[in-house]
Amino acid sequence: MLQAIGLTSTPRRDLTPAVDDLTFEARSGSVTALLGAPGAGKTTTLRLMLELESGRGITYFRGRPLHRIAHPAREIGVLLGDVPGHPARTARGQLRMLCAAAGVPASRADELLEVVGLGGLSGQRLGTLPIGMDRRLGLASALLGDPHTLLLDAPSRGLSPRESGWLFGLLRAHAAQGGTVLYTTSDPKEAARTADRVVTIDEGRLVADQDAVSFARTRLRPRVAVRTPHTARLAEALSREARADRRSVEVVSEAGSRLSVYGSSCPEVGETAFRHGVLVHQLADEIGDAGPVPGPAPGLAAEPRQAGPAVREPAAPDTEQLPPPLLAQPVRSPLRPVRYELRRMLGVRLTPLIAAAVLVVSLALAVPLARTGRTSVPGLLAGWPGFLPLPPTALGAGLIGAFSFGDEFRYPALAGALGTVPRRLGLLLAKLAVTAVAGLLLAFLVVVADYEALRLVYGADAVSVPSNWLALSAGWAGLAVGCGWAGLLAAGVFRLTAAGVAVVIAVPTLVGPLVQKAFGGPSTRSIVGLPARLRELAWVAWPREADRWLMAMVRLVAQPVAAALTLSLSALLCAYLLTGLRRRARW
Repeated sequence: MLQAIGLTSTPRRDLTPAVDDLTFEARSGSVTALLGAPGAGKTTTLRLMLELESGRGITYFRGRPLHRIAHPAREIGVLLGDVPGHPARTARGQLRMLCAAAGVPASRADELLEVVGLGGLSGQRLGTLPIGMDRRLGLASALLGDPHTLLLDAPSRGLSPRESGWLFGLLRAHAAQGGTVLYTTSDPKEAARTADRVVTIDEGRLVADQDAVSFARTRLRPRVAVRTPHTARLAEALSREARADRRSVEVVSEAGSRLSVYGSSCPEVGETAFRHGVLVHQLADEIGDAGPVPGPAPGLAAEPRQAGPAVREPAAPDTEQLPPPLLAQPVRSPLRPVRYELRRMLGVRLTPLIAAAVLVVSLALAVPLARTGRTSVPGLLAGWPGFLPLPPTALGAGLIGAFSFGDEFRYPALAGALGTVPRRLGLLLAKLAVTAVAGLLLAFLVVVADYEALRLVYGADAVSVPSNWLALSAGWAGLAVGCGWAGLLAAGVFRLTAAGVAVVIAVPTLVGPLVQKAFGGPSTRSIVGLPARLRELAWVAWPREADRWLMAMVRLVAQPVAAALTLSLSALLCAYLLTGLRRRARW
């Protein structure tokens, strides 16, 4: 059972809250519709239940709030609007990425694609999927963890009647197996036809909480739908004859050439139109809404229905169309966020394109620089001319890092499944590790490619390996990893890819000169003897050879760019911890 108690959203400025002290239940084994006109607060209600919106109140999922559930993906499946995935990612890649987030086997993605009828479209890009296929993929995403509760925001919006029938058939089968289904809609007829219980809200407050039979009896009533090019004439004639016969007839003009006539019948309306010479294009009985009629959804038209009960006729649940249950609980493994991050980064062609561009630019710079003979060997191998603040490798690593969090906020794949991965600390560590490996690999490939290109163009003796190659390698690796982390943390703090790239460029151009100016004056103190002093404080003695490595690292960090990068990373990490870890990490 799902219990929402006292849900109240935080109001903006002097406005009333979108949801105000809303309390209702959704029972297990049934389908519950949250009904309301556009702007009634339905989506905000779901976001409050998922703790994605600031406010008060609490929601219990089978007696536990969301932050107390060990594996939320096994308890709650969510579909909020369209699938929030990168347009270039395939349907199969999107589900496999979410499988890693939920801690379920990757084979689950193929099972769900077959269940929702997308087995033949697994390689289709998300940006090319029509709305019906997008909804199917979204439902597959919600069912990945074999959840007990499904929360769906307007799942049938924009769908054809056939697609809607398939969707609600699947939801009915899920409820028949003991699950809880809550979906939002603005169509009273759809709620009466597909739900067991209807919770009606208006301006964020509860209006009614009824079973489908009571809702249809009190909210819906028969009407006659008329389409005619002479709506004004026919409406006047119907009203005049009703007054003359002392009958209660209500005529409502709707969009286009449509009239809705309450309190009459098709024969009576047809005879009136015939007597007054009014041309009629359509005349049909249907079920209408007794309350305010919400505007039709874009691309949808009301379907004529025969007069009769508006209550959904129960159908035998088709349990075969549901995915097989997951037997094992997901394991709390630190590799879950790492697998998620790897599939997120490699699921689109952006990272290989960045790496290819960095290699091409580095080669294009290294070969001409070697011809002039005025660039040092490290600059040649890095493809780093003196007029550039950073080498292409560092910029590429920073761009990869910026996209790591930039894509997370632009295409929030984890927003609908809050907590399936450690949302903050675990995810941050995974992104730092994957970005560091990507930066190191990119730095290694650039050096090898430049070295081989110079040997090929100018001969075997064109480039010699420096004697201090080990220290240079450490500095080169630190620069690539540091720039990648700077882009990642900046994008995480400002929630924007461009901010991450801007910070990477600002480190050598703005922060570096400031650091050099601050520490460039005469020094009255020296760090000579630091290893010996550290040895005196340490509990464990280390070999004398380590002193040389320690001093080399200190001198490396003391370089202007390295010092600026270290200070920037420290500031960005503190800012991320303050902004991103304000609430404790959820699973």
